[in-house]
Amino acid sequence: MVDAAPPSQHSLPDLYREHRSWLEAWLRRRIGNAWDAADLSQDTFLRLLASAQPLAELREPRAYLLTVGKRLLSNFHTRRNLEKAYLEALAHLPEQSLPSPEQRWILLETLQALDELLDGLKPAVRRAFLWSQLEGLGYCEIAERLGVSERTVKRYMAQAYEHCLLAQL
Repeated sequence: MVDAAPPSQHSLPDLYREHRSWLEAWLRRRIGNAWDAADLSQDTFLRLLASAQPLAELREPRAYLLTVGKRLLSNFHTRRNLEKAYLEALAHLPEQSLPSPEQRWILLETLQALDELLDGLKPAVRRAFLWSQLEGLGYCEIAERLGVSERTVKRYMAQAYEHCLLAQL
């Protein structure tokens, strides 16, 4: 794939003008929604603007934009799946227990932040941490649920705490 401008001539306005519609069309084919594709396209260019990658060094801007766009698309799908699961859980609550729209938004944003924070943990480590923190289960109960030893649960919890601490740096 050959890009129109040599690497030394890239500027954000030029990249945007030359590649936005292409990226947006690619995203639209994967999402099936022009509005969300446009938002993700804009977010991709915002990431490019905020990145440490010097624009002049981009040899293949489309490949770079596609990589960033794929990551944002993955985050988009994760967020939608989380939102869907949250709304399904709310549907099982009695009407008098339902949170207000504002509380729902805050809870959903918190869930998404927690999901991002725990991203990268092995599923068993993630489950152990969530059961401990959200359900208040002890290590023995978690070990039973996971079918592992209590010592393994302690190791999982240490991994999860370390992951959270490093994510805050």
